[in-house]
This record gives sequence, structure tokens and C-alpha cells, in this order.
Amino acid sequence: MAYWLMKTEPTTFGIDDLRRRGREPWDGVRNYQARNMIRDQMQVGDGVLFYHSNCPVPAIVGLATIVSAAYPDPTAFDPTDPHYDPGSVPERPRWYVVDVAYDRHLPRPLPLTELRGCPELDGLTLLRRGNRLSVMPVQPEHWDFLIGRASHPVPPCIETDTKA
Repeated sequence: MAYWLMKTEPTTFGIDDLRRRGREPWDGVRNYQARNMIRDQMQVGDGVLFYHSNCPVPAIVGLATIVSAAYPDPTAFDPTDPHYDPGSVPERPRWYVVDVAYDRHLPRPLPLTELRGCPELDGLTLLRRGNRLSVMPVQPEHWDFLIGRASHPVPPCIETDTKA
């Protein structure tokens, strides 16, 4: 089993949308590195951290599961869709999707600003400067830390020195 973080803008498609629908294709990915992870690495049963980006408080807000193998992204073939790619044809698809299913909301969101202060998350791709990928792998130790952290009131990650 592997773990992933998948970013989305909540005004376009958020965790509440996934909860209402139950299961949804993760379509519209138009980055080759992210496409390769979807196509070549994601497996049924993998865990997903659902991340709201490009909003007032970017945060990990819920959990989902990969529930299908990768398949060609149908939005790439539809000229009326904003994700249409004339270079991607059914005989030679360029873009892929997996279906994700809603698991649950986290007990509390984990804001990006909070995560940046946690040394336990050193190496988490989300925290790398300049990272703009919408799909990224998550190490098991990071997954465990994040799930545990969301279950507790906001604890400090970095202890402050009280000596003056």
C-alpha cells in the first residue's frame, strides 16, 4: 500500500463534493510527472490525503482511497471540456485518471502553515519550495504522523525556548 496527497481547489471540487458523490475520477491532471504517478504507481487501496489549495487556508482536510486502476482521462478527448487536449486520442491517450472514494473528513484540518513547523515532516514533498504538483507521494511515517496529529488539538511541533 502506498500513500498520496492530492491537491484540489475547494471552489472547483472539494472534500464535501467527494463526500456527496462518494466516488469520482481524479481528472484534469495535465502535468507529466503527476500523470506518471497516476498511470504507473497508484494502486487500488492506496490512501489519499485530500488537500485544499488556492484558498484562504490551504490544508489537508480529509482522507480518500484509490478505488480504480488508472485509465485514460475522458476529459482529454472532449473538445467542450476545459481539459481537452487535441494531442491525446483514445488510441494513444496522453492523460490518465484514477477513481477516488471518500473515506472521511479529518477531525480537524491540518493547515499548511502548521505543517511547516513540524520537523517530523522533513522531506514531505508538499513542503518543498516551488512544488506545484497536484499529486505527490507521501511516506508512511509522514502519513502516520499527519493522521495522529489531526486527531488532537493543535499541539506545537517546535517547542519554544522559554528562557529569556
